[in-house]
Amino acid sequence: MRKKVIILGSTGSVGSTTFNILKKDKKNFDLVLLSTHSNVKKIMQQANIFKVKNIIINNNSKFIEAKKKYKNKNIKFFNNFEDLEKILKNQQIYYSMISVSGLAGLKPSTILPKYTKYLAIVNKESLICGWDIIKKFISRYNVNFLPIDSEHYSIFKLLKSYKQSDVEHVYITASGGPFLNYPLKKFKHIKPVNALKHPNWKMGKKITIDSSTLMNKVFEVIEAKNLFNIPYNKISILTHPHSYIHTMIKFKNGITKILIHDPDMKIPIFNSIYDNKSFFPLKKINFQILNNLSLHSVDKKKFPLVKLLNFLPENNSLYETILITINDFFVYKFLENKISFNKLIQLIFKTSMLNEFQKYKKIKPKKIDDIYKLSEYVSLKLTKLSI
Repeated sequence: MRKKVIILGSTGSVGSTTFNILKKDKKNFDLVLLSTHSNVKKIMQQANIFKVKNIIINNNSKFIEAKKKYKNKNIKFFNNFEDLEKILKNQQIYYSMISVSGLAGLKPSTILPKYTKYLAIVNKESLICGWDIIKKFISRYNVNFLPIDSEHYSIFKLLKSYKQSDVEHVYITASGGPFLNYPLKKFKHIKPVNALKHPNWKMGKKITIDSSTLMNKVFEVIEAKNLFNIPYNKISILTHPHSYIHTMIKFKNGITKILIHDPDMKIPIFNSIYDNKSFFPLKKINFQILNNLSLHSVDKKKFPLVKLLNFLPENNSLYETILITINDFFVYKFLENKISFNKLIQLIFKTSMLNEFQKYKKIKPKKIDDIYKLSEYVSLKLTKLSI
């Protein structure tokens, strides 16, 4: 019997990679549902390959357009993740991938645990802002949760047979993006086209900009703290331009474990689907890189946003939603050429320190609407400030 699979965000980078892995093994998988924000052309190509019967298109105008254009297709179109309950009623899903971007990933992260055996989430925003809420659903329905970010999948694998209390220290690596060796005095000339040239990874525009400022590593540290219950003072970031080492964990028994793989998201995704029971097309170990690992502490003059970690509350709070929203707001301003790269960094840091936001460090989100409402409030606030 073919295993039923869902991919939310199937037209994005991680979603497409997941789809292409499954496509090579079509006889064993049945794609029940795909979703996209607005890439109708690509999702219809995917749907034709697997004869998918259900598609969610989050963009309203694209949804109306697709429903009209493909009305003769044997496909049901939906416009909202709220429809997941209706689509999945009486279904038993084997594997669900949530790779939608932004806070839109929160809602499906709380609905899918009821229907799926394995829940893979790559959506940082959900795991940073709403993990305490999501994990209640994961626990209630006894779901196998799989973090897919290469760093967190690596921690997940290395912690097998260990307890959190066995951990002395966790090291997460950062490539340093395109500006690791770029002179600081030239940062004022950086344009979006420069920041989008990541040396190792092919990703969406927003996460690529986050990689260039190292804000992505701030988020990954928060994510690691949430998922594995490891305090901030036991997590460090190391620059590693090769992106070959993803995580190192030093244990209290004197053993240090390192997880290495090529900078290719196919590897954690493939292993999350097949659970080490199949064979990934192998490359030889790159001993040239191993002989020159180049692991260093982060240069905080070049990448001052990592200092935001010093101001975060140890317990999960609504402040993380504020941080996510501020970063998103200014990253898109930079991508639109409305602010400079240096201004991007300055505004993220300065706005995160505003007094009126500090009270949220003591408030925990109780439901996902708390997160959505606060994010909307912060976005409006930033727009009104005309920053």
